[in-house]
Amino acid sequence: MQTEFDHQWLRRSFELAIEARQRGDHPFGAVLVAAGGELLAEGGNLVVSRGDFSAHAELALLQAAWLDLGPSALAGACLYSSCEPCPMCAGAAHWSGLGRVVFGLRVGRLYELMGAAGQGAALMVECRQLLAQSGRPIEVLGPQLHSEAERVHAGFWASGA
Repeated sequence: MQTEFDHQWLRRSFELAIEARQRGDHPFGAVLVAAGGELLAEGGNLVVSRGDFSAHAELALLQAAWLDLGPSALAGACLYSSCEPCPMCAGAAHWSGLGRVVFGLRVGRLYELMGAAGQGAALMVECRQLLAQSGRPIEVLGPQLHSEAERVHAGFWASGA
């Protein structure tokens, strides 16, 4: 069930996605919140600035949090993502022990917005579908606030990014 608390953190992920876009990275952001509601970490996409195809906002965030805070801090935590996590990032959510994933823009809509820029990039596996294969329950909520999430990408992919 979505709450205003979820919307607050999801909107923060949108802000981080805009910051990533402004610095020349792809427009994706993520926030990690402990099961008790405390902010653990936040970050944006770093693919361009790091020159690393795997530096998606979610994966980079989870890797840093795991190293800085340890696995017990991530147990049952919630990942708020501006866009539906790709299979790589959804896998990281599983392996890091998260309990929830809440996302804004669904992956199918992202590829529609990307148009020609997304051709060949699509790996059309829904986060919910992948995490349903987990050996433990992981709640997935999304798309949420999809109109706001979509605005983060407005015009970005048309620029040939």
